[in-house]
Amino acid sequence: MTSTPLGRLLTASLLVAPAIYLIADLLYATRGWDDPTAAVAHVLGAVGYTVVMVRLVTLGNGRLAAVLLIVGALGAAGNVAYGFNTIHVSIGDTDLVDATGVAVLIKPLGLCFPLTLLLGAVVLRGVAPTWTAALLAASAIVWPVAHIANIGWLAVAVNAALVAVFSAVAAALYRAPHRVPVSTT
Repeated sequence: MTSTPLGRLLTASLLVAPAIYLIADLLYATRGWDDPTAAVAHVLGAVGYTVVMVRLVTLGNGRLAAVLLIVGALGAAGNVAYGFNTIHVSIGDTDLVDATGVAVLIKPLGLCFPLTLLLGAVVLRGVAPTWTAALLAASAIVWPVAHIANIGWLAVAVNAALVAVFSAVAAALYRAPHRVPVSTT
């Protein structure tokens, strides 16, 4: 899966995006949930996770890959939106989380990100070590708890788990670049 430049880039995203997001949540946990530097790292990590989602789509196939692509695109939009929301809050603008009307769009889009991780866990069942799928599923479930309730230490723990999961998946893909994923239609 990593024998082409595109494959190598997609696999490298498994290492980079979770690390950037871990930095973002470390900053949020230590500086507060309205920290602008954390928000910039958040946006960059969220964009990186968009590429991770594409890598996960390429590991799956059939309906699961199609659903992951759609949910992942929505989750990417929500994740990036929350990062930009924090940038706006840090400069004194309205927090979309507390706003009404069209601003509520951020909430369902944001929840699509952990759903993307959960679907990714299903994809990983046939292509990566078993523990990676289990830990990714657990992380997907704990993600909204940590981030909605602003529990810094839990958000950091979830992101540390994601670094471990996606590092192991990247290592497995680099070791077996031509491995064909198991069908999950």
